[in-house]
Amino acid sequence: MNVTTVGTDLAKNVFSVHGVDAHGKPVLKKTLSRGKLLECFANLPPCVIGMEACSGAHH
Repeated sequence: MNVTTVGTDLAKNVFSVHGVDAHGKPVLKKTLSRGKLLECFANLPPCVIGMEACSGAHH
């Protein structure tokens, strides 16, 4: 997988992950449980990861 940038929406239990290649083409789209998020990131090549969290994610 040729992911260069990943965006993730942080929440309490379920996380949405979206990755694109160098041309901005979507190459990754997953909904992951809290326990699977780190495993997903560990299996990606080095890339930029942006995280978005609403106020409820910190509750």
